[in-house]
Amino acid sequence: MNKEFFPKKSEANPTIYAYELPNDNSRQGQLKIGYTNRTAQERIKEQIGATRAEYRIVLEENAMRNDGSAFSDFDVHNYLKRKGLKNTGGEWFDCSLKDLKAALIALRKGELNEENRSLDFKMRPEQREAVNKCARYFESYRKENPNKAPHFLWNAKMRFGKTFATYQLAKKQGWTKVLVLTFKPAVQSAWEEDLLTHVDFEGWQFVSRNGLSYEDIDPDKPFVCFGSFQDYLGKNTSTGGIKTKNEWVHATNWDCVVFDEYHYGAWRENAKDLFESEETKEKKFGEGEGIEYFDEDMIPITTNGFLYLSGTPFRAITSGEFIEEQIFNWTYSDEQRAKEEWRGENNPYESLPRMVMLTYQMPDSIREIAIGGEFNEFDLNVFFEAIGIGDGARFKMESYVQKWLDLIRGSFSETTLDDLKLGAKKPPMPFSDSRLLSILNHTFWFLPSVASCHAMKNLMSRPNNKFFHDYEVLVAAGTQAGIGVEALPPVLNAMDNPLKTKTITLSCGKLTTGVSVKPWTGIFMLRNSSSPETYFQAAFRVQTPWAIKNPDGESPNKTEIIKKECYVFDFAPNRALSQVADYACRLNVNESNPEKNVAEFIHFLPVLAYDGSSMKQVDAAGVLDIAMSGTTATLLARRWESALLVNVDNGTLERIKNNPEALNALMNIEGFRSLNQDIETIINKSEAVKKAKKEKNDEQMDKKEKKKLTEEEKEYKSLRKQIQEKLIKFATRIPVFMYLTDYREHTLKDIITQLEPELFKKVTGLSVKDFELLVSLGVFNSSLMNDAVYKFKRYEDDSLEYTGINRHKGQAVGGYDTVISESEHKEVYAR
Repeated sequence: MNKEFFPKKSEANPTIYAYELPNDNSRQGQLKIGYTNRTAQERIKEQIGATRAEYRIVLEENAMRNDGSAFSDFDVHNYLKRKGLKNTGGEWFDCSLKDLKAALIALRKGELNEENRSLDFKMRPEQREAVNKCARYFESYRKENPNKAPHFLWNAKMRFGKTFATYQLAKKQGWTKVLVLTFKPAVQSAWEEDLLTHVDFEGWQFVSRNGLSYEDIDPDKPFVCFGSFQDYLGKNTSTGGIKTKNEWVHATNWDCVVFDEYHYGAWRENAKDLFESEETKEKKFGEGEGIEYFDEDMIPITTNGFLYLSGTPFRAITSGEFIEEQIFNWTYSDEQRAKEEWRGENNPYESLPRMVMLTYQMPDSIREIAIGGEFNEFDLNVFFEAIGIGDGARFKMESYVQKWLDLIRGSFSETTLDDLKLGAKKPPMPFSDSRLLSILNHTFWFLPSVASCHAMKNLMSRPNNKFFHDYEVLVAAGTQAGIGVEALPPVLNAMDNPLKTKTITLSCGKLTTGVSVKPWTGIFMLRNSSSPETYFQAAFRVQTPWAIKNPDGESPNKTEIIKKECYVFDFAPNRALSQVADYACRLNVNESNPEKNVAEFIHFLPVLAYDGSSMKQVDAAGVLDIAMSGTTATLLARRWESALLVNVDNGTLERIKNNPEALNALMNIEGFRSLNQDIETIINKSEAVKKAKKEKNDEQMDKKEKKKLTEEEKEYKSLRKQIQEKLIKFATRIPVFMYLTDYREHTLKDIITQLEPELFKKVTGLSVKDFELLVSLGVFNSSLMNDAVYKFKRYEDDSLEYTGINRHKGQAVGGYDTVISESEHKEVYAR
């Protein structure tokens, strides 16, 4: 194993101390308050020096907050001064021990007030670029479309600083009324803290459900209103209209509406569906089924612009909802590249930890109990399935889960590892390898259900699991854990001084988005996830930076980084590497070659895999091979039937309607004879329905109006569905062509530029030129098609090798004394 993946544990121990000089009459009633990274006694002896004055230490407490941040003696001094306590010189204050303890309590709680704006950091280069690009687009769009609101997307991973950058955009644009609608209410603290603690936003007010109300704000000062989608857009259960308390939100003309955590809403039509169980819907939406059309024009709120924020906006990008000039991208690779390429001192990215993924092939004696599914893969949901709740919860395969617990702490008997090869080395397990053990004091375990979270806590509390008794195990799952952000305080409280404590947080969904917990250094992926959105939103929780300023108490400009690496542990390698491949390829829209995308991504996020004999770093080809090893022809075929491959939103249909060549091209495809008329109907009726709904609520319409709207809605949705199905039917012909052509395409661009035009037209019904035109108009999603093309060809090449098509002439195929020529094989396939 490479030592660079396992840095030494930090020795930082930030401490606030205070002492008095009982024999010095000039210092009676005064305390000297300082900061050190050692013991108070060591530091004070240095100060007293040769004078040998008698001193008495009255306080020595840690200077860590439960979120992993630290405060200094300067913070304490400033707090005491604001409270009117006299600074009698240097670090001496005329105050009591009670005053000092009250100051420490306030600083640990991070109490916010308008007079205590202590943050003054500047925008990083990428934040300035995001603000400037968005501002330029808004300005140019309004010139061309004075009566329409512009839309812009920040595709920015966690830790980009989206709240801070949004507020800087508001300042640059001169906005005074900003509405932030979130699809995940747990992000409120980040929005509130940046606005109320940074010097750049002096005078701004923050309106929220549990904080300042609209009635209490100063109308002459700018304000941000933060709320959840379901609250501000939800209806009164008794009358069906807008909630009375929220009428002011709908009556205000906002300078900008911000959609935060947009990936949770971008593909669902009804806002009320957004907060249904992620567990039950995740797989369905991850596979692109149930795609709906999210349209902010349906929202009964007026604004001069929309800003969308997401760390994983796969669907928003691939659906063509935003074109290149409407998107600012900042990915994990961008961040780590900026960190690596920074020259000189004060690297602003230095504290952003590198992620390392460790995947393990489970021993057969554990693995075989939960093998199944389409790929005969180890099923995490089956393995960790549990029944019951609270103290009565237990795993269905409890004895095997116990073996797994033994495995991760290195006490699983070697004699039972019958699948280890001769001379194989035991892999570095998270709770046995000393390098990992020393830095995994606080970890997050992502489990399949509430029951499995309770079952895990119960199992770890058993007498035979003494190792885990050193950790406080917290269940952040179920209604008892609180809703949204309410689940966070118990976790932070348990951490107390996180440099001294150990915790394990168990969750099946809570705290996986919109929260920052600095002490988490590792996440255990113990559940299935078909969606890279869910996988990496959870994984990036452990990448929150953790650093301490002035660690030795004598260097106020020095910062010690506590967390340089963070870890993702996964026990289903095929699934894990498939997520890596999907994430790397789908977010980088500028590079069409999957292998290059993956190579760049894993340069910054190394992947180490244990295959039963050794732990090795995996290269890009290896990631794609392992990710593909679970693929079947059925699954690949299903990719070409996905609704995600084609776009039939109003914007795309409008572009087709306005382009005679595109219309004529589509008319050549079977079933598109009345396309122009259908597009007119869809656009006109959907716009009419939107307008009617915006002007009148349900209770304001009579039965006749409602019936008419319902019928029109059904008509245009049915026509849209028909166009979508015809385009998908066309898409399914592309793999047929790829199989028949002699070229070995790897990207959509290759299909367009390097193929046999006559054969392409014969199989698909479109000329190469027509197909290229439709791709340019966004009718087909090129990034998803690239992915499907690449995987089809990789799978096809492997199958040709397997059947012997690529063998030398005369060589037997599959153990039989027959030789099948490639042309014969293609003939069979074509038929």
